[in-house]
Amino acid sequence: MKHSPKLAIVQSLDAMDQVQMEEVLQYIKGLLNQPVRNPDYQSFKREAMKEIRQALRKNKQGLQLTA
Repeated sequence: MKHSPKLAIVQSLDAMDQVQMEEVLQYIKGLLNQPVRNPDYQSFKREAMKEIRQALRKNKQGLQLTA
């Protein structure tokens, strides 16, 4: 079976602790705040962020808190 990049991202996020997740979020926010280099890159980045948000929402729904 071929592994999808989205599945790999979700699995990586599952393995992170709160501090690591916050670092990833800060990195993504930094990407969003960079000046536009060219329209194709901006379009690609927008689509990638959309997919990341969808994966995080889907992943968040499946998470349960443990003590």
